[in-house]
Amino acid sequence: MYYTRLESHTYHHKERYISDPRYYFEVSDDYVKNKLKMVLFPFLHKGHWMRTTERVGSEFSYKPPLYDINAPDLYIPMMAFATYLLLAGFFLGINGKFGPEALGLQCTTALLCWLLQVLLLEATLHSLGGGDVPVLDVVAYGGYTFIAACVIVLARIFWDCIFLVITLWESFCMGVLLVKTMKRILMTEVRIVETDSTKRNYLLLFIAISQIPLLFWLGSICTKTDGDFDL
Repeated sequence: MYYTRLESHTYHHKERYISDPRYYFEVSDDYVKNKLKMVLFPFLHKGHWMRTTERVGSEFSYKPPLYDINAPDLYIPMMAFATYLLLAGFFLGINGKFGPEALGLQCTTALLCWLLQVLLLEATLHSLGGGDVPVLDVVAYGGYTFIAACVIVLARIFWDCIFLVITLWESFCMGVLLVKTMKRILMTEVRIVETDSTKRNYLLLFIAISQIPLLFWLGSICTKTDGDFDL
């Protein structure tokens, strides 16, 4: 069962977000530092999770990341993606498995993981009635996964024995972040939302649990090329 949010101040400015990707790159050093803390330790975030709005003419729109820690950005996901590939390449190198084919396979797999994360979030939003969220917002939220993936690969480089513990911990943190983000979206950023709390809670729980296999895949994929490349 669905109900429609009738409030005229339901803030979404989809045209601006899709037509102007520069919005997602309006960041500062302070924003990046605070956002990384928020992604890695979401349960320590003491502020609110709502996005900040501003009036543009006769309409409201969301402030860019430069002015709002809760706004999605693409700068951090893209930098985290690149860093993840560099760390994975280094890990392959110290294990004698580095090569163009191995790194290319790693890049393809990482992109596939990003796509799966985005599809999972999109499917959940559509299932709960929130299909009007800008696509680039969801892409940004899905890309934060690579921050956790970087931590996991670093753990493998320095002390492979803690791979399991670090992966579970990062899965927990990503789960908390995405659940809180999805709750905020459903509360304030969509016009129609599922009123069945049981269904909503199960889907949010599924998102949280799905971070475990996803991050295990990102953390262990670089060793799956053993025997595939003759270097």
